[in-house]
Amino acid sequence: MRSSVLAQGFALAAFLMAAPLGAEAQEAGRVFRIGSLSPAGSPALEEVFLDAMRGLGYVEGRNLIVERRYADNHLERLPALAAELASLKVDVILATGTVAPLAARKSTTTIPIVIWSTGDPVGSGIASSLARPGGNATGLTIDSPELASKRLQLLKEMVPGLARVAVIWNAANPYAAVVLKETQQAARLLGIAVESIEVRSPLDFDGAFGALVKARPNGLVVVEDPLTFSERGRIVNFAATNRLPAMYGMKEFVSAGGLIAYGPDYPDLLRRAAAFVDKILKGAKPGDLPIEQPTKFGLVINLNTATALNLTVPQSLLLRTDEVIR
Repeated sequence: MRSSVLAQGFALAAFLMAAPLGAEAQEAGRVFRIGSLSPAGSPALEEVFLDAMRGLGYVEGRNLIVERRYADNHLERLPALAAELASLKVDVILATGTVAPLAARKSTTTIPIVIWSTGDPVGSGIASSLARPGGNATGLTIDSPELASKRLQLLKEMVPGLARVAVIWNAANPYAAVVLKETQQAARLLGIAVESIEVRSPLDFDGAFGALVKARPNGLVVVEDPLTFSERGRIVNFAATNRLPAMYGMKEFVSAGGLIAYGPDYPDLLRRAAAFVDKILKGAKPGDLPIEQPTKFGLVINLNTATALNLTVPQSLLLRTDEVIR
């Protein structure tokens, strides 16, 4: 009798231990499909996201499939690419910038969308509010109060005689227009004139550079977005050739030879975007997840470029720099 009771006890324990293992095995056997929608691809930034996903247990080729749809900076292609991802019934769409999330929202109201490096998600109509986005989109915005003003102030510290600044911005990106307006407002307070230089595609840069030569500014601000990021080599080379001190929004511009950059930590935003994707894959509703703002910012200066431009970087500025490229 005693042996029979013990046997039943062991059988029950074995069942209780096996049940969760079976559930885990079933979940482990599922393959998730993510759609990546962007105006342009960036292998380095993509690897940051995939590395963060691996840390959360999602490995591409094992339990994760990534459907990539990049528009090669032809924004008019984004609606069709978003529709493709919607037709594939991916589990989540990771949408870069502002125009891509807008295209994704028009293509689907049911597939969750995780936005990142998005400017003004409320003003552009992507979300109802930052605290409660509603709908099917959430994620991270790069919009941050006083960012444009901070960049102008830093550039003025680098160039004490700064009086006229040109701004290169993508007129096809609603957020870039917001940044231009904020830069103009900050410039008025600092007594700096602003020259607007619009681009909409890679074909516009030759004309933009010609307009810059005619405008003869003594400073340049480049509003970061997928288009200007893709063309950063051309922009940096133009600034160097024309001895034009330039402020950028991403470290990669300075790594390519640009003078100074100040902006959100984009790799950090992508790692946080992976956390949003993970929560949604585990059942969270995007409309209930608050949209987050940047928490990390970086100031990067290229001393070689400063020397080439005959600029002396103030010690007070160097002490606040997160990274110096020599």
